[in-house]
Amino acid sequence: MSQDATFPRSRLRRTRTHGWSRDMVRETQLSPSDFIWPLFITEGSGIEEPVAALPGVSRWSMDGIVERAREARELGIPCLALFPNTPADKRSDDGKEALNPDNLMCRATRAVKDALGDDIGILTDVALDPYTSHGQDGLLDDKGYVENDRTLDVLTKQALNQANAGADIIAPSDMMDGRVGAIRDVLELAHHHNVQIMAYSAKYASAFYGPFRDAVGSGGLLKGDKKTYQMDPANSDEAIREIAFDIAEGADSIMVKPGLAYLDIIYRAKSEFNVPVFAYQVSGEYALIKVGAEAGVGDHDALMMEKLLAFKRAGCSGILTYFAADAARLLNG
Repeated sequence: MSQDATFPRSRLRRTRTHGWSRDMVRETQLSPSDFIWPLFITEGSGIEEPVAALPGVSRWSMDGIVERAREARELGIPCLALFPNTPADKRSDDGKEALNPDNLMCRATRAVKDALGDDIGILTDVALDPYTSHGQDGLLDDKGYVENDRTLDVLTKQALNQANAGADIIAPSDMMDGRVGAIRDVLELAHHHNVQIMAYSAKYASAFYGPFRDAVGSGGLLKGDKKTYQMDPANSDEAIREIAFDIAEGADSIMVKPGLAYLDIIYRAKSEFNVPVFAYQVSGEYALIKVGAEAGVGDHDALMMEKLLAFKRAGCSGILTYFAADAARLLNG
């Protein structure tokens, strides 16, 4: 950067004087195509169940998921991320419902694809916590420790199950070592050559996940914590190692989760790796904006857009956000 600029020859406020000028020199742009919309699935028909911990977010039965998909297409949102609220009687210690080709995730995927085809993408979460009775992301040994290699076998079968149902992007969020490579090998062998993997590469053991766990019904089930496989919030170099491993194993894109408290990780990932980087604006981040706006902390839409813009400015190719539809409507004018 030149050090020759001096006042008054250079006045940085000149380009800020008018709205048209601010628009013209704006460095970072948001559009509806930057968003992936997370949606929660529940059993039944004609059902909308508001999630108390997530104002404005609901669980939808299959027909409602299809309607949300049509809404997303009209708004210009390119992809949905689906998460099931598995009934209690279908949860088990081994999470075997994840392998059922007629589970909520697979039925919702097929329903959206039957209705909209390739007009919209479907991202499916690979992890066992929506299916286990203990709320952990994998299989436990007799001491309650999540076993890495035994879990991998189930995760690969879960990923194949979702790809067979029509998923476009497989998103392993479990944080088991080696899962991206194992899933990529299985997808290739099954001729799912064009199914992408978006790896939750830097997923932290965060305090911001609480409302999500309520939405998928695992919050009250969780025994212990997830610190033996999710990352320590104090670490950044470790995140870069995780990302490098996942890319080497065949990830097409990577995710940083949560988003706003980890903008430094997003920036480093974008700077150091030549792959698309996504952020998940998680449930706690979303809820804080909602509650804060309601309490008068600031204008809802201004808070929403400023935080979404921060992800793009840090280097994100896209953002998973519960604000997707609201933000898209605002951007579409």
